[in-house]
Amino acid sequence: MKIGKYEIKHPIIQGGMGVGISWDQLAGNVSLEGGLGVISAVGTGYYKNISENIHIVTKKDKPKDVLNFYSRDSLFEIFANARKICGDAPIACNVLYAINDYGRVVRDACEAGANIIITGAGLPTNMPEFTKDFPDVAIVPIVSSARALKLICKKWQRYNKLPDAIIVEGPLSGGHQGFTYEQCAQEEFQLENIIGPIIEEAKNWGNIPIIAAGGIWDKNDIDKFIKMGCTGVQMATRFIGTFECDADANFKNVLLNAKAEDIQLMKSPVGLPARGVMTNLQFSIVNKTAPKVQCVSNCVAPCNRGHEAKIVGYCIADRLGAAYKGDVETGLFFSGSNGYRIEKIISVKELMEKLTKGE
Repeated sequence: MKIGKYEIKHPIIQGGMGVGISWDQLAGNVSLEGGLGVISAVGTGYYKNISENIHIVTKKDKPKDVLNFYSRDSLFEIFANARKICGDAPIACNVLYAINDYGRVVRDACEAGANIIITGAGLPTNMPEFTKDFPDVAIVPIVSSARALKLICKKWQRYNKLPDAIIVEGPLSGGHQGFTYEQCAQEEFQLENIIGPIIEEAKNWGNIPIIAAGGIWDKNDIDKFIKMGCTGVQMATRFIGTFECDADANFKNVLLNAKAEDIQLMKSPVGLPARGVMTNLQFSIVNKTAPKVQCVSNCVAPCNRGHEAKIVGYCIADRLGAAYKGDVETGLFFSGSNGYRIEKIISVKELMEKLTKGE
C-alpha cells in the first residue's frame, strides 16, 4: 500500500484512538510489524497520566484549556518514543477536524515527525493550508460519501493539492459517526454500499488510493474490500485487544466483558452519534448521578465551551480521560460494533500475522 511517498508493507492502517488508546506503544509496534501505526493527537495532555517530564497546566487533575489538552510537548514525546520502536517506518497522526486549534495541532504533528496526517470528524476543506510547509507529509481525509469527497477535492484545488489517499468510514466504526442515527441503521449507508460511488468519484480526480474502514475485523473482510477496489483497510477496535495498546487494562477488560448488545450508539457533545460500550456512565446520566459537567479543557469546537456537554450529560474530554486512566465507573469507552468479539489479549505481532495470513 502506497500513500504519498510512503510504502506500507501490509494494507492495514491502525485507526487513531484518543484519549490515549493509540499512542507510542500501539502505533510504534503496528508500524514495526509492517502496518501503518497511527498516533492520536487527542488529549495528549493526559500522556502518562499527566507526564512528569512535561509541564502541563491542570485543574482538578485535568489538562486546562486547549494548549494543555493538545500538548505539543507531549505529542513530541509520544512520537519520539514511537520512533524508538519502529525506527524510520512510516507512522501517521490522526487529528480530528472538530477540535479547537486544529491547524496548530496539525503543524505540531508534522514537526514531531508524522509522515501522514489523517483527519475526520468534519470536512477538512482547508487541511492543505497547515501542511504546506511540509511537502513530504501525506494528507488523508476521512469521508462517508462521494459528495464529501467531491467537495474536498474541489476546495483543495486552490492549494494545488489532492488527497494522497481517502479513508471511507462506514457506520459500524467506534466513536463518532459521519451519519445520523437513522442513517447508521439504513442499508444504503453501510460501508459495502458507499464504497462503490466513492471509488467512482475518486476516478474523476486521479488515482487516489481508497481505504475502507468501519466494522472490519479479519482477513476475510480485508480481502473483500480489496476485491471491491480498495487499496487497503483501516481497523481500530481490534487493536485494543493487544498487549501493546496504550489503553489501561481496565479499558481492555470492558471490551473483553462486553456483549454485542452492550455496544450501542449514544449522544455526544460533538453533535454526532457515537458508538461505544454502555457502562455505568450511561446509567448514571439517566439517574442524574453522573459527574458534574464543567468545561476545563475546551477540547472541541462544536461543544461550545461545555454548553452541549451539559445538554447530553457528560464532558467528552473528562470521560475519555477517565477511561484512559481505567476508571470504569465514570469512563467513556468507545468501541466499534465488533468490540465484543475480542476474546483475549494478544501481541500486535500475532494480530498482524492473523490479519495477513488468515490464521
